[in-house]
Amino acid sequence: MKWSNGVVPGLVALAIASVAQPAWAQATLEIVKKRGELRCGVNTGVAGFSAPDDKGRWTGFDVDFCRAVAATVFGDANRVSFIPMTAKERFTALQSGEIDVLSRQTTWTMSRDTSLGLSFSVVTYFDGQGFLVKKSTGVKAAKEFKGATVCLITGTTNELNFADFARTNKLDSKPVVFENVDQAIGALGSGRCDGFSSDASQLFSQRLKLAAPDDYMVLPDIISKEPLGPVVRQNDVAWLNLVKWTHYALLNAEELGITKANAATSLTSSNPDVRRLLGVEGEFGKALGLDKDWAFKAISAVGNYGEIYGANVGTGSPLKIDRGLNRLWKDGGLQYAPPVR
Repeated sequence: MKWSNGVVPGLVALAIASVAQPAWAQATLEIVKKRGELRCGVNTGVAGFSAPDDKGRWTGFDVDFCRAVAATVFGDANRVSFIPMTAKERFTALQSGEIDVLSRQTTWTMSRDTSLGLSFSVVTYFDGQGFLVKKSTGVKAAKEFKGATVCLITGTTNELNFADFARTNKLDSKPVVFENVDQAIGALGSGRCDGFSSDASQLFSQRLKLAAPDDYMVLPDIISKEPLGPVVRQNDVAWLNLVKWTHYALLNAEELGITKANAATSLTSSNPDVRRLLGVEGEFGKALGLDKDWAFKAISAVGNYGEIYGANVGTGSPLKIDRGLNRLWKDGGLQYAPPVR
């Protein structure tokens, strides 16, 4: 079929689509390489996940993931800049191309995955919404919050989750919404709120900011599913795959016993799974636009998944959060990576 001027409609549509696409469409990896650094959107400051230390160096679980991505691309985990984002501004920053990946305790939901022009890559942390309360209140369970005032952060899934929970259990509670977590935790500390509700992982972190942390406790109740993970823009499958397989590489490394310390000596392993993962055999990095030793670079830089978890939020950290659902599948958890083959 042709129009009267002889132009094929399909070709016109294709041309229009190509013009309408933003500059980063289908080319995030190339832009990152040309720029010489990865731009990673992180939380404004949550101990264990993303927070600057006294020297301004960012540390945390989400931070280490971005360092791993940078290592796969550049062979250097330090070639990444961390851009702090509030819950309200994080998606706009990713949509506009201000950041290349969002690694900010962000919950994967259907509406976010289908209506924002974004793609959730993988679940790096299985979480759930809980409650932080002062022990002196005597509250032992979430259903005891009848008539209570609860602090929440705007722009998060926690608002709707708590509204649903309160309505279902007829709590007649009074939510108080804040722009950021510092305001919310400050309100809890000053007594303006009876409790603070957020992802359980964040509660353990924010508890440490209170003047007397031991006076507060995280309740055992979990009222929602909060699958957290890095987010990228839609329509760039190559970049989505790179981010996704960085996580899978770190999981496979833990399962195979490859650590930051022994990654180099593991290059001589006779185990075919180890050899493929580390790039000794095969060219698996090629499909990602990376060198064959892409996974080796990431593991050597930040360690495997278990090491990252333990050092930032687990037993090796002040938070000491039980690994729970984030154990490997073979240990009763949900973390499961496809094989490199």
